[in-house]
Amino acid sequence: MQAWQVHENGEPSEVMRLAETERPVPADGQVLLRVRAANVNFPDALLCRGEYQVRPPLPFTPGVEVCGETEDGRRVLATPALPHGGFAEYALADAAALLPAPDSLDDAEAAALHIGYQTGWFGLHRRARLEPGETLLVHAAAGGVGSAAVQLGKAAGATVIGVVGGAEKAAVAGELGCDLVIDRRAENVVAAVKEATGGRGADVVYDPVGGDAYTQSAKAVAFEGRIVVVGFASGTVPRPALHHALVKNYSVLGLHWGLYQAKNPGLVRECHDRLTELAARGAIAPLVSARVPLDEAAAAVQRVADGTTTGRVAVVPGRETVA
Repeated sequence: MQAWQVHENGEPSEVMRLAETERPVPADGQVLLRVRAANVNFPDALLCRGEYQVRPPLPFTPGVEVCGETEDGRRVLATPALPHGGFAEYALADAAALLPAPDSLDDAEAAALHIGYQTGWFGLHRRARLEPGETLLVHAAAGGVGSAAVQLGKAAGATVIGVVGGAEKAAVAGELGCDLVIDRRAENVVAAVKEATGGRGADVVYDPVGGDAYTQSAKAVAFEGRIVVVGFASGTVPRPALHHALVKNYSVLGLHWGLYQAKNPGLVRECHDRLTELAARGAIAPLVSARVPLDEAAAAVQRVADGTTTGRVAVVPGRETVA
């Protein structure tokens, strides 16, 4: 089979190599999946760089989110068991963690419903307890993680403000359903949020960016607001000023979705059921901006690493693709 492998750490476009390899052999409790679609996530770039919290042994195949097919023909969602990730014709996954792929979504859309939407649901509902009528501020609102949060926020009855970088991404965020889109390159984010909320600020802030975005979040959050820290796509891990949180009465909430897989997998399945229902009635619809063949996976991961994509880019092995 064909699989992308990383033999040394570095930028994805430099260290990912497409090779002919043997199909991986499942260990106890694992299953072999034929990969139908593998979505590119920012952690794939971090894995290549050796900067992710999980560091599989070299060489490894990245690709942390797939829609695959079991040997008995079931279409499922999975987070592959590294080092045998999803940017390959076949991957391994833990049998106990497989989730049924929603019938209402195609392969790429189904794969995109997994990590980003699970993260959004846990962040907004489990951690921040978002209520109907509240204002939700989403950083990187046109990206894979942010676009999911925008749709979930709208489905929950919130007013959603999206922050993006550039006019093209602003247009995408508007199409996703944002009530207000702020272009951080052309506008003062904090001032725009305060103006839109009558000076109150955002009740919930969803931040997968870190760095300057977190600094803006702390200034734009409302009294008794909640900042959900999801990731650090900017490359800069912020250092929250706790005296500021005390004086302003807001909460900083961390979210590592992967921990739920280990500590409370029942919640993951419950979340998947809710996401499947939302997708079936059209309340959420994963944004897949491009579908590329397997031999373009390294370039796709690099584009995500560089922050030039919107929504999700899906790698579709052995099938017709549409950019």
